[in-house]
Amino acid sequence: MRCKLFQAIIFIMMLTVPAFAKDIAPQKIQHYPVLTKEILPSSNVMGKRLQDIDSVIENDVKRGFPGAVLLVAKDGKIIKETAYGWAKMYDQKQLLPKKKRQPMTVNTLFDIASNTKIYATIFAFMRLTGEGKVRPDDLVSTYLPEFTGDGREKIRLCDLMDHTAGFSPEMCFYEPRAGAFYSLNRDKTLKLLDTIPLSYPTGTQIQYSDTDYMILCAVIEKVTKQRLDTYTENVIYRPLGLTHTLFNPLCKGFKPEDCAATEPCGNTRWGMVTFPGIRTGTLQGQVQDEKAWYSMKGVSGHAGLFSRAEDLAVLAQLILNKGGYGNYTLCSSRIIDEYVRPRNTRFALGWNVNCLQNQEWEFGSYASSQAIAHTGWTGTDIVIDPKYNLCIILLTNRIHEPNVPGQLNTFVTDDFATVSYGDIISMVYKAVQ
Repeated sequence: MRCKLFQAIIFIMMLTVPAFAKDIAPQKIQHYPVLTKEILPSSNVMGKRLQDIDSVIENDVKRGFPGAVLLVAKDGKIIKETAYGWAKMYDQKQLLPKKKRQPMTVNTLFDIASNTKIYATIFAFMRLTGEGKVRPDDLVSTYLPEFTGDGREKIRLCDLMDHTAGFSPEMCFYEPRAGAFYSLNRDKTLKLLDTIPLSYPTGTQIQYSDTDYMILCAVIEKVTKQRLDTYTENVIYRPLGLTHTLFNPLCKGFKPEDCAATEPCGNTRWGMVTFPGIRTGTLQGQVQDEKAWYSMKGVSGHAGLFSRAEDLAVLAQLILNKGGYGNYTLCSSRIIDEYVRPRNTRFALGWNVNCLQNQEWEFGSYASSQAIAHTGWTGTDIVIDPKYNLCIILLTNRIHEPNVPGQLNTFVTDDFATVSYGDIISMVYKAVQ
């Protein structure tokens, strides 16, 4: 009788264990596929089609576009990796003569801007989920006890990840007009995140927000007891052999010329913006995003990560491999599936999903419904498409050029094909299908 009772108790306990709990136990080391390089020659039909893209981007460079790197990986092979144009062509408002410009190379580091949300913050959460330290459905207040009031106690981590938590796009901590939220101190900024007002009731809208990912950064640091850069660089990037993926590269052995320049005149938008302490020199190796630089010391969950195309291809391939790369395991395939599954019409847990008809600007015209992607304001677009075992990495420094007069966030080459992303992405799909 006791034996049957014991068996019944064990059975009930098994039913109540979370589905991902089996991922918490140490996993056997397995060898996942790794990328090889097999650049296709022009004599190959697919190679010729991929090379046709070169003329489009090179024509944009001739017309004034700064530079780019395009990498395409298909079926575990890097079949295209090409650099175009200039890593630096302006020194403030001065257009440099060609002999003084810095050419773009495939090893150039890019400020990947909001792609930080994926390749630092979400990757960290997938790792922590696999270790059983967090769950996407957990309340934020579980980790940040002061995150309460005005409905905050109902906000879950997943609400922040899929941009339905209730926060507006950003809080400009770095400007005195932020009032009580003015902060040039990272510790202070992290504390202020507990009290940022909501702009709509949680779950009633989808509103892309940097604030969401700044809060998620605070959660990661609370759980790991490490700053986001220390955790991701030591636990994810270095074990994968990624030597060119990091925060604050100028503090870690890289030089400005190793990086693609972004805004020519600091954060002044070609002289149209000013606030106390604003940077005015050409940004190269410092994160462009104002909140990340002034208020978070270059390390935030929404921006701050620098990387090169090949490193990002490894991280993308890890997703296609369903959780690992080589002998490294980030998490289980179950967790990958949970994070890339669409949560609403725009987002999975972090990634943009190809659910809307007007997503061609990011995914191109031929991406499958399984495709996930994310962009960065500095000019980066990374598309991962499991259906075609394909990743496309387009890195540009599109904001390294003059602003359109009177328009803070519009640049003079914004109508070029390279800037629209979707045109280039579509050409890649047409080449490989």
